[in-house]
Amino acid sequence: MGTCLNINAMRASIRKEETARGAKMSHFWTLAVILFIFTWAGVHPQDANRVVFSLGTFLNVTVPRNTTVQAVVSRIPRDITHITVQFHTRNHNTTLSYTQIPSAGSAHTAVDAGLLSPLLPLQRSLTWFLLSPDSDPVAGVGVILPYRATDPVPGGCSLGYDLGIDPNVHLSYSLYETSVHFAAANTGYARGAPPPACDVTQGRLEYEVYQYFLPAGDLSEQSLLYHIQIAANMRSMKDHGKIVATLSMANGTPLSFGSAPGQGVIYSVIVRDVVLNTSASYVPAHTYACSFSSLLDGCLTLGKISTKVFFTLCGVGGLFVCFFGHRFFKCELFYMGYVFGAFVFFIFITRTAILDYDIRLALTAVMGVVGGVLLVLSWWRFGSVMACVVVVGLILGFLLAAIVFYTPLGDLAVFRSAVVFWVTFSCIMVLVPLFFVRWPREGNIVSCGVAGAYAVVLAVNAYVYTSLSYITLDVLKRFLNTGFSRDLVTGPLRDVDFGMITVWVVLGVSGIILQLYRERERPFFPPSPYVMWSQARERRKTNVLDPSHHVPPLPGRVRAQVRGLFRKSEPAEEQTPLLL
Repeated sequence: MGTCLNINAMRASIRKEETARGAKMSHFWTLAVILFIFTWAGVHPQDANRVVFSLGTFLNVTVPRNTTVQAVVSRIPRDITHITVQFHTRNHNTTLSYTQIPSAGSAHTAVDAGLLSPLLPLQRSLTWFLLSPDSDPVAGVGVILPYRATDPVPGGCSLGYDLGIDPNVHLSYSLYETSVHFAAANTGYARGAPPPACDVTQGRLEYEVYQYFLPAGDLSEQSLLYHIQIAANMRSMKDHGKIVATLSMANGTPLSFGSAPGQGVIYSVIVRDVVLNTSASYVPAHTYACSFSSLLDGCLTLGKISTKVFFTLCGVGGLFVCFFGHRFFKCELFYMGYVFGAFVFFIFITRTAILDYDIRLALTAVMGVVGGVLLVLSWWRFGSVMACVVVVGLILGFLLAAIVFYTPLGDLAVFRSAVVFWVTFSCIMVLVPLFFVRWPREGNIVSCGVAGAYAVVLAVNAYVYTSLSYITLDVLKRFLNTGFSRDLVTGPLRDVDFGMITVWVVLGVSGIILQLYRERERPFFPPSPYVMWSQARERRKTNVLDPSHHVPPLPGRVRAQVRGLFRKSEPAEEQTPLLL
C-alpha cells in the first residue's frame, strides 16, 4: 500500500515538472514570437542611411552631415488610403522629400516638416527622403500616421501652396503675434480614385485649431520632442490641448494669436468630416516666438540675469540723465559716452568674435566705461563743448531715425535695400545734431530727456516684454546681419506698449521742462577745468600785480608741505630745528 502511494506521488511530481517545463517553453516561444512580430513590423534601429518606420510609432532619427536618409514603411494594410510622414526638430530645418533629389513641389523644408502620400491600389510600401538643407547634422523625431478612405485628406485642396497636397501647419511670428495658416483639406477617397472636387467638399469639413503650451521656461529639445508626440495624436491633443478656433474655410486663414518670446507653443489643426463623423490631423508645428540663431533677442538670451543687471543699471543712469543731465554735465558726458562706446563695441565684437553672450555683455560694459571716460577727458582737456554735444546729438539722431523706420514708413519696399536704408538712416541721424548747432543747450537737454527716458523703457523690457525695444533692436540686427530685412515692421500695439509709451513721453517731457526751467539763468555749459587752469597760468606769467603770480612753484610748495610734517610748534614762537 505504501509502495503504491510513493509511485503515485512520483507520478504527480513528474507531471508538475513537465507542466512547469511546458510553461517555460511556452513563455520562451511567446517572447520569440513577439520579437519576430516587432522585427517583421519594421521596428529597427536606424541604419547608416536608412530607417524603417512602423505605422503610428515615433522614432528618433539622426540625419548625418551631407547625407540623405531613407524613411521606409512597408506592409501597409489594404484599407489604408493615404499616409502622412512628419519629422520634428527644435530649431534646425529639415528637408522632407518624395524624391532623393529635392525639387520644387516635391519637398518641404521646415523644423516641423510633413508630407502626405496617397496610395495606389496595390501599393504596400512607401519611401521618403530626409536631408539637412544647411549641411549640418540634424536629430529629431519622426512618425508615420495612416488614414482610411472615410477620413479627410489634410491639405488636399492646397491652392496657392508649393506642395500639391500640403498637410503642414505654417507658422510665422513677429514681435507681437503668431500667425497660423494652412491649406484646405479634402474629403477622403479610395485608392486609385480621383480626388473629389474641392469646391463641392468644403461645405462638409470643419477645422479645429488647437493650442498646446509647453512647460514655461523649458527650451530643451527633449521636452519639445516629448510633447510633440502628444500633439501629433488626435486623441491626446483633444485631451491636453486647448481649442482656440473652430472654423470652415469660408472663415478664412490665417489666424493670429499673441506671442510671448520664450514660451513654447504647439499649434495643431484637426479637420473633421461632419457627414461621416471622421477626422484627420495636420502636421503640428511649434514656435517659441524667438530665434535660436539670433545673437541679440535669441531664445537662449531671454531672461538672463546678466541682461537684467546690464539694462537695469542703464535705466537708472538714464533716469538720472533725463532730469539732471545738463546740470551735472560730466556725469551726462560719461553716460552718453558709455552708451556710444558700448553700442559700437558690441557690434564689433559680435561680428568679429564667437564668444558666449555673458562674456560679450561683460566686455561691452567695460568698453562702455572706457568710452564714457574718453568723452569726459576730451571735454576736460580740449574744452570743445560743440564736439561733445555732437556726440550727444548723434545718439538722439539715431533714436529718432530708428523711430521713423519703426513706423509704417519702414514697410516701404524701397527700404528693403541695405544701401537705401543706411543712406536714409544716416541722413536723419546727422540732421539732428546739425539742427541743434544753433541752440546747443536746448539740443543737449532734449537729448538727455528723450534718450534717458528710453533707457528706462529698455530697463522695464528686461522684466516685462514690450515691443518698444524693437525700435533700436531692429537697427542693431541690421548692423549684425547683412541679410536682415523685417517682413513686418509695424503692427497693433498691446496694452503694455501703450503704457510704456505713456511712461516714455511723461518722463521725457518732464525731464526736458525741468532742466530748461532750472538752467534758464545759468551759463550755457560749464567751463573746462583744464582750459581754466591754462588761462590762469598764462595770467600769472604776464601779470606781476596778480597775487597768484608770486605763488611759489610746485616743487617748492611740496617741500614746504613735507617740512611742515616734521615741525613742532613751541611756546613763545620757538620752533624745533629741522633735520632736513
